[in-house]
Amino acid sequence: EINLSAMETLRKYFNISVGYSDHTMGIAIPIAAVSLGATIIEKHFTLDKSLDGPDHMASLEPDELKEMIRAIRKVEASIGEPIKEPTPSELKNRKVTRKSIVAKIPIQKGETLSLHNLDAKRPGDGLSPMVIENIVGSIAIRDFHKDEQIEI
Repeated sequence: EINLSAMETLRKYFNISVGYSDHTMGIAIPIAAVSLGATIIEKHFTLDKSLDGPDHMASLEPDELKEMIRAIRKVEASIGEPIKEPTPSELKNRKVTRKSIVAKIPIQKGETLSLHNLDAKRPGDGLSPMVIENIVGSIAIRDFHKDEQIEI
């Protein structure tokens, strides 16, 4: 019955911002709604869930409301932009997480480079394994020790 996907239909059809009026227990559904584009959340609030009345049981008490708002702010901050670019932490770790083409075994100057004598290992500050097909068949310009980065 919740059908959060309908928010996207309404947003596209009417070209408007959408929100979500929540009557579920807990805070998970409003948080999910924000992750799917809700810009407004309506949630019942009470000082005591044991009070008489139809809405108190599904309402949030003050600490729960604070937690829901904190979680929503984290979700909003994590959504980001529709363009995928390396993040600062990814750029910082690029060298240690990427790999370079290295000699799998000792290679002598003049020897033909092949998949038999090449490998890919960290760090990634040398030739990318993405170009290995362009390297295979080349002639070694010098001697390379095992695990040494290949130069062409």
